[in-house]
Parts: sequence; C-alpha cells; structure tokens
Amino acid sequence: MPHKENQIHCVNNFEDFISTSFYEKMNAICWNRELAGDFSEIVNKLESNKNIVEILPDDLLKLELSEQGQLARNILLEDLKTLKNLGTSPTLNLIEFYDRDDSYPTFPTDVYSFHVDRSPVPVDTILCTYYGASSEILPNSQAVQKIQIPEIRDELKKLHDESEEDFETFLSDHFFDLHYQEIPESQPVTLKLGDFYRLAIDHPESKVLPCIHRAPKEKNGEKRLLLIC
Repeated sequence: MPHKENQIHCVNNFEDFISTSFYEKMNAICWNRELAGDFSEIVNKLESNKNIVEILPDDLLKLELSEQGQLARNILLEDLKTLKNLGTSPTLNLIEFYDRDDSYPTFPTDVYSFHVDRSPVPVDTILCTYYGASSEILPNSQAVQKIQIPEIRDELKKLHDESEEDFETFLSDHFFDLHYQEIPESQPVTLKLGDFYRLAIDHPESKVLPCIHRAPKEKNGEKRLLLIC
C-alpha cells in the first residue's frame, strides 16, 4: 500500500497561503479555515437552469437570507474580493454536473478524470468548495500518465493517422498528456470543505511536478458550490 506523502502544506492565514513556495513533493498548499454560516441555504435559494451557473456578487446580494445565510454570503463576497485584489479572476460556480467528454470513448478528457492543469505562464490553480462533494488530489508517485500505458498508447495511435513525429503534438493538442491513471491501492485525498487550496500546475518555470486532481462524482440531487481561479 502506498505511503502517504508530504504533498500538502498547511498554513493558517491568507498571506502565507499566497506566498509559500512549492518544493520537492509538496505541490498543494492548504489554508485551513473553519467557516461560519449556512451555505446550504444559499445553494437552495440560488436559481439554476443549467448544469453549471456562474454566481455573481449581485446574485448573492439579492437573496433574502437568515442570519446564518448572511454569514455565509459575507464569506463568499469577501473571498471573491480578496482574490480579485490579487489580480486574479475568480469564478463562483453552482454545479449540478460537468459535461462528459465522449469525443474519445476510450480516453475521456473531462474533469472527472485525474489530470493536471497547464499554462504557458507561471500561475497556480486556486479553489475552495463551500458545499457539496469536494475535489480530490493524488500524490504523483501514485499515478501513471495515461499516454505511457502501452494499451492506451496503442489505442491513441489508431486515432492518429499522421507521421510518428507528429504523434506527441497530437497528444498535447488534444490534452491526452494531461491525464493520469491511479495505481492500485492509491490513496486520493479529498479536499476539505471551506479550506482554500493552491495547486501547482504545469508551466515552464515550475520547480515541482503539477498537482494531479479531479472533480468528484456529484451526489445524486446535490449541487456543489465551488470557487475557482
């Protein structure tokens, strides 16, 4: 059975959350928080006619809420403001489910698959789940890049009819190289509700491996409230 690794570094304030550097096997930073308020009241009162709806500050301010609901709303508004002040573009989403990728049935590349994020510039993924099922991360030693698995690689070659030299470009252009398969007896970590997480991604200046993560399978009939940037 794999050993638990020092993948997540925990801090107690936002300043350390933003300024702490990734190193060695540590590619996820957690700001531990105990949040007050009733986020379920907000989720139940928000209108949703799509599987994913972006919730704007004005949408939150229009809600008539109890005292506990107001506490939760204040946290959401403050979190959005804090991240915007960093120069980021946070998005608060009410999620019923994500679209499934059926372009390549043998190799789905949707967010339910363990994957890493990529950017051409130095940036991190920041997220917080306030309500509903929470994302999972996986130590890099407990996963294998799917395109390195012989039977999967062979299937992908059948989809590619160009020269062998172009095959790696094909894998990258279709994001196949971002996805991972967990090894037997792997130990994914479910991220805690209310905590902020900063995940390392694949970019040219990164000194650590990108953090492997996936969206959770939603519980039947239960929506998620997720902030991400």
